[in-house]
Amino acid sequence: MASFPNVTNKVKAFSIKCSATAATPLSQSQDLEERVFNFAAGPATLPEKVLKKAQSELYNWHGSGMSVMEMSHRGKEFLSIIQKAEGDLRALLNISEDYAVLFLQGGATTQFAAIPLNIVKPEDSVDYVVTGSWGDKAFKEAQKYSKPKVIWSGKSEKYTKIPSFDSLEQTPDSKYLHICANETIHGVEFKDYPDPKNGILVADMSSNFCSKPVDVSKFGVIYAGAQKNVGPSGVTIVIIRKDLIGDAQGITPVMLDYKIHAENNSLYNTPPCFGIYMCGLVFDDLLAQGGLKEVEKKNKKKGDLLYNAIDESKGFYRCPVDKSVRSLMNVPFTLEKSELEAEFIKEAAKEKMIQLKGHRSVGGMRASIYNAMPFAGVEKLVAFMKDFQARHA
Repeated sequence: MASFPNVTNKVKAFSIKCSATAATPLSQSQDLEERVFNFAAGPATLPEKVLKKAQSELYNWHGSGMSVMEMSHRGKEFLSIIQKAEGDLRALLNISEDYAVLFLQGGATTQFAAIPLNIVKPEDSVDYVVTGSWGDKAFKEAQKYSKPKVIWSGKSEKYTKIPSFDSLEQTPDSKYLHICANETIHGVEFKDYPDPKNGILVADMSSNFCSKPVDVSKFGVIYAGAQKNVGPSGVTIVIIRKDLIGDAQGITPVMLDYKIHAENNSLYNTPPCFGIYMCGLVFDDLLAQGGLKEVEKKNKKKGDLLYNAIDESKGFYRCPVDKSVRSLMNVPFTLEKSELEAEFIKEAAKEKMIQLKGHRSVGGMRASIYNAMPFAGVEKLVAFMKDFQARHA
């Protein structure tokens, strides 16, 4: 780690404060003192209200005499939990009855295989738009079960852009067009979606799921790991048009067959019960906030604050992503003086802002500001960034 004796020895200890927490009641203030602002990319921060509700219900759920972790997944108690979770998710995204909602396991990475196995044959052509590491991984997995083609890749420009949809040369007989709606590592987000000339649109929405309204009817399949925006790790959500279910390849394992899970209402085997319960609490909280339009407004406000701080730093901080496709969920940035990055991360951690180190494959810093990251957390980060720049510019 680089040291800077001529600079840091003159710096007095400081503490970043922000207006949003100034008038916090004592009990809440104690909670805030104990907790950090967690900018991790996933598992990620969860809403305080949700954590406290789960805490209050942990020992004895709704007078049942047991914890959700102890319930039979086929008992009436858990059935009420999973049914409400699905109903609330349908309400949030306005999901019609033409679609099945599945609560699965294995992460979005498992879906890289499940999707071609379920909806195409080995000889079928499928198209992939690769805007980052996760799109690339999805393409490579699809090679085992179909004939995928990368029709656009941002790799040569270090995954900082999204293509013009008009310029996409789609394969004439492609069965689906796959995108990653938000690339967690590189901070690139689709603001609109391409129309497949043939087949259906498939999207990995793991890192911006339920961060804004989405017209589900434009997609054949949406899939997402829960651990970034809607719950703890261990739950994967698949939203799939029902007419796409039931024609899986013969080699498809039972646990990857959407028909099996749809017919059994996500209860073919023991599901991640507590994770689904937590997702349900998050969905309920998002509805209580006014739905995804209101959630999107809050996310834009946070994103604007952080990106403006980067853009107004006169080059001290830099975000490599094209401004038109910058993610509202994952904000990567670097320092003009790269040797200061380790010091930045270390000092931020002392100020209770953690997990700001960029992904190992790209370096730099990354602030993940998912739904549950409060505005106060972004305020505090921006105040710290300005103070750090004043001391090190």
